Parts: sequence; structure tokens; C-alpha cells
Amino acid sequence: MGEPVSRASPLRIGMVGAGTISGQYLETVGRLEDLRLTAVADLDAARAEAVAAAHGAAAEDLDGLLARDDVDVVLNLTVPQAHAEVSAAAIAAGKGVYVEKPVAADVAAGRRVLAEARAAGTVVGGAPDTVLGTGVQTARAALDAGVIGTPTSATATLILPGHESWHPNPDFYYQPGGGPLMDMGPYYLTALITLLGPVREVVGAASALRDERVIGSGPRAGERIPVTTPSHVTGALVHASGAISTVVMSFDGAATHAAPIEVQGTEGALSVPDPNHFSGRVTLSRDGGGWHEIPVSAGYRHAARGYGIADLHWAGAFAGDPLRGRAQGELALHVLEVMEGLLASAESGRAVAMSTTVERPAPVPLDHR
Repeated sequence: MGEPVSRASPLRIGMVGAGTISGQYLETVGRLEDLRLTAVADLDAARAEAVAAAHGAAAEDLDGLLARDDVDVVLNLTVPQAHAEVSAAAIAAGKGVYVEKPVAADVAAGRRVLAEARAAGTVVGGAPDTVLGTGVQTARAALDAGVIGTPTSATATLILPGHESWHPNPDFYYQPGGGPLMDMGPYYLTALITLLGPVREVVGAASALRDERVIGSGPRAGERIPVTTPSHVTGALVHASGAISTVVMSFDGAATHAAPIEVQGTEGALSVPDPNHFSGRVTLSRDGGGWHEIPVSAGYRHAARGYGIADLHWAGAFAGDPLRGRAQGELALHVLEVMEGLLASAESGRAVAMSTTVERPAPVPLDHR
């Protein structure tokens, strides 16, 4: 790894990939004085130049960005198929890495990236970091305080009609690597692991009842696109703790009134807000009574996309202790294996044991940053 970065100094970030999601990260980097954007690279050089100029950074190609002395960490916002390649190049250049979900296109590639990082003594962090906000963290604090007794089970539910009604180019969502599980599952699974700990085994079922979708907006409106990956996935996750989570991820329904996540215990239940967001109402029911909101008690109050990399910096992960911080690449890899396992189980009809595991991420005390 390059020179350790003092946690007292701003973390200097080189961003690779300046597409749509980059705007949310740039807003956070611009707001937190502990983060500083120094360079931008994109396959579209003009786009890199425009983003760099707007944020006081330098525009580079990938090799130029990786050669810069004022880049401590590469923020990898490329397409999923390029995540592992770009991360490996950054590690080879002695840089830390923070990568958008998924950490790699498949578990095998993710393993290679993390092995290279360990050998180099550098850090790989991974999205999503929505679990660091007050929504999931307040629920986590309530669980840890024992308000629902021993957690026994959980449900995670996402049911949507699909993205083709509004997205002008929705093809990816219906191809291998897409679908509701790979697209949205990381938010829900990262939250479940944050709440209940790592997963030991999964059992899955999946379907794709329509073999094509119709684009509903934009210049391609009316065009039919093929569906070649499951558009409805359901499954059970057996956590190492013994709790069992039931997951439904679907682009085949119209709507649902189910809580995004609900955790049941021996003495009560918690309703957890949408893990695609950083905050929201956490409600509690005890001993079969009614539901009431519990006050915010944990998490970063102003969390937004990019707080995962900030949390690693604040914890000292880039200051020579690469295992510090919560949004670690090992967690992202475990989530990816859970998703691959559910799809493999759905295809084989058999339970799939996980070969990866992680420590349950440390809780985030209430923090006003």
C-alpha cells in the first residue's frame, strides 16, 4: 500500500466513472471536509473533464489517475462488469478502493480482488452504505438492547412492476447480472446481515413468467426486450445465529403493503424502513400490542452515498489498519455470495452453503456528521 493516510487529513479521492450515480457521491464528498476529490476518469473524456472542472479536480484517463500522488483511494463507480478489473488496477497502484455494488460481477472475481488487497495491505470497501444511516442503525440499537427479546426471524420484501415503465434503457435489468435480486438485493441483504449477522445457508426459488417486457418511455417506447434472468426471486436465509430470514425480490407484482424489512423476536417485532434509503421510521410492537414509532437513537444523521468511504477513513482504515470501518469489502463479498447462492439454489433445487462469512458490522452510535 502507499503511504498511510492520517485520519486527521482529508482523504484524497480519485473517482473512476462519472455516470448518474456519481452525482450523489459528489454531493457527499463536497459536503464533508474530511473527503476531497482530486481526480476524475471516465471512458467519456468530455464527461470526465466537465465533472472535474465543476468540482475543482483534474481530469485523467485511468492510468493517469492511478499514477497520481494525490489520490489515496479510488472510488470505483464503473459498470459492474468492470468493477474487479478497475479495483485490481487500483490495488496494484497502491491505492485503497471503494466500489459501488456489487463488489465484483461474480464471487470468484470478488475473491481475487480481496486476496490482492490483503497481499498488498490495502483496503477494499463496498457499497451499499445505506445501513449506516439512522433507519437501520436505530433498529440495530433496539435489537441490541433486547427490546424484542431473541430475534428469531425476519422478512425482506421488494415487489415492483419493473423498471421498463420509466427507464428508457431497461435491458440490463432483465439480463443475467440484473433482475430484482442483483439490482436491489444488496440493500436488503446488507441490512439483514447488519441486523442479524452472517448467513450460513440459503434456499431459493425463482421464476420469470414473462419472456419479454415493453419499454414504456423514451425514444425506445414500445420496443420489446427479452427477459433472460429471473424477475421474481424468493428464498430463506439461515443466519449463523439461528435466525431465519425470508426474502422476496420481485419485478412481477404491482405493489405490496408489506414492510420493507420486519424483524420478529420472542417478545416483539420491529418494522425497519426501506434500506435503499438512509433514514425512516422504525416502529416497534411488543407482546402482541400495537405499533409505535421509536425515536432515532443511532446512525449518521446526515448520511448519504459516500458515507461508507468516510466511515472507513474516520475509523482509520486508510491509516494503516485496513480492517477498521464498517463498509468492508468482505461484507460486500458475503452479500454477493448470498445472492449467487439463492439463484444457484433456485436452479438446482438444493440448499447452498456459504463459503464466506463476516463479523456482524459494529453498530454506529448516534453521530451528527
